[in-house]
Amino acid sequence: MIKAYWQSIKASKLYLFSFAFLVFLILLSLFAPLFPFSPTATHVNETWQAPSLSHWFGTDDLGRDYFIRVIYGGRVSLIVGFSAMLASTFIGSLVGIVSGYFGGWLDNLLMRLVEILSSIPWLVLVIVLSVFLRPGLTTIIIVIGCFSWMGISRLIRAETMAIKNRDFVRYSEFIGEKKSRIMIRHILPNILPILIVAATNAISNAIMTESALSFLGMGIQQPMSSWGSLLQNAQSSLQRAPYMAILPGIFVLLTIYSINNLSELFKSHLQREV
Repeated sequence: MIKAYWQSIKASKLYLFSFAFLVFLILLSLFAPLFPFSPTATHVNETWQAPSLSHWFGTDDLGRDYFIRVIYGGRVSLIVGFSAMLASTFIGSLVGIVSGYFGGWLDNLLMRLVEILSSIPWLVLVIVLSVFLRPGLTTIIIVIGCFSWMGISRLIRAETMAIKNRDFVRYSEFIGEKKSRIMIRHILPNILPILIVAATNAISNAIMTESALSFLGMGIQQPMSSWGSLLQNAQSSLQRAPYMAILPGIFVLLTIYSINNLSELFKSHLQREV
């Protein structure tokens, strides 16, 4: 399946662009500290400079190089996306497998919990948590990761309920295997492709959520920057320096598009296999 997936990527310019862009973005974020610029270094004599050879993305109101700020902002957004994805995927898959496999009162209890958490507006949740937690990278990962797993849990629960009635699971129960071993060894590998699709969608959703919250001033705080916080800071300078909003906006757009594009391709391959 992996070979066929890679062949599909190479056969389409759009998929190849999505793959190449994500690889380029990840490498750029990893090697950002090697650039000879600091994202927080100010130069008052170089403020509001337009994009040029010396400053590829121009400079901001404090004379900071905007290219390196966008790169470091992408680094933070990717960290949030991957970290929140790992948290939400782990919690969602755990709840979904346990709920779908055991059923009964435990299933009802966990699904009611899912419904309650799903009904809480994001903005209210962030405001409440900001009272107890200091706004920043850790807080935004906790908020997104620990309160965005509900959709994954429903999906994994449905898949688990279908798989637990198959012969190999029933045979494992018949010979007396532990339920934890059955869930890990037999059910989890069979829902892994679906879980991968859900995880990739979780990354793009986490990046979008972080960008939205930082844009509203409830996410990443200065001096650290993310694409959302850069968009928020650019509001006051749209007429003087429109590039300050356009550039991080393009990066957000292309990142979400590329992730969703490759996720849909994987999903289509998965459906063919089934």
